[in-house]
Amino acid sequence: MRVGVFGGTFDPPHLAHLILAEEARYQLDLERVLWILTPVSPLKPGTSISPWRQRLDLLEAALMDNPTFEISRVDIDRPAPYYAVETIEILRESHLKGELIYLMGGDSLRDLPQWERPQELVDNCGALGIMRRPGDEIDLAKLEHVIPSLRAKVRWIDAPLLEISGTQIRERFKNGEPARYFLPPAVYQMIIDQNLYQT
Repeated sequence: MRVGVFGGTFDPPHLAHLILAEEARYQLDLERVLWILTPVSPLKPGTSISPWRQRLDLLEAALMDNPTFEISRVDIDRPAPYYAVETIEILRESHLKGELIYLMGGDSLRDLPQWERPQELVDNCGALGIMRRPGDEIDLAKLEHVIPSLRAKVRWIDAPLLEISGTQIRERFKNGEPARYFLPPAVYQMIIDQNLYQT
C-alpha cells in the first residue's frame, strides 16, 4: 500500500489543498492520503494561526465525502516542535502498513536542507511527492550534494497553478470580500455559521 503524507496548518483548508492532494493520489497511485494537521508550524515561527481545534473541525468538514482522505492526529497528540522527520518516524513506529510518500511543494524541496534532519526524512520515506508548479526552478544536483540519494526518491506531480492561499482567504473574510468559491461548501458554511476569520 502506498500512503501519501500531506502536512500543513490548513487555516482554512481550501480547494487548492483538495485538488493538490487528489492529483498526488492519482498521479502517484496512492491508496490513501493522510492529512497531518500541524498545530504550530516550525517553518512559520511567529505567525498568527487559528486554534488547532477550529482548524481540525474545518478539515473534517472538507474531507468528509472522500474515503481516500484521512486525518491523522500524529502531530496533534504530541508536544511541539513538529518536525516532518519525527512525524514520519512516529507513523512508521505505529505500524502503519505501506510505503510512506511525503508530499511537498517545489519550494519546500528547495528549502529541504534547512529542515530538521533532512537526510533521515528522505531515508525514511519511500519517496517524496513533489508538487511542481509552472516556473519552479529546482536544482536536484545541487540538493543531492547536501542530501545524497535525494534524486532517487523524487516523484514529480504536475500540479495545476492555483493562486489560492489560506492567508488570502482569511483576508477576504476580514475585509468582507467574497470567498465562497475558494472553499468546499461545508467549510464555507461552517466559517459563516461560526463567524470565523471575520474580525
